[in-house]
Amino acid sequence: MKLGRVVGTVVSTVNSPDLDDRTLLLCDLLDPAGQPGGGYLIAVDTVGAGAGETVLILDEGDSARQVLGAPGAPIRTLVVGIVDTVVEGPAPGGD
Repeated sequence: MKLGRVVGTVVSTVNSPDLDDRTLLLCDLLDPAGQPGGGYLIAVDTVGAGAGETVLILDEGDSARQVLGAPGAPIRTLVVGIVDTVVEGPAPGGD
């Protein structure tokens, strides 16, 4: 899983039918502190994320296709969550 910030959408007039009716989001990668980490990903949106939101990105092809129920789709990366807060340090309740 990776953290990212949605900076826009990607529009394609010609694409695989597996991408029909799906939104592609352009996401800048973030470090754990929420600062730009360098690089970007284009991800299929599964949660209705919008520009400026911090998101959780799944960047594992087979897992992404399983989430979508599309085993043969040319899809590797999904936005699977909208992040409210990132807290650095030990997990809550941890020692």
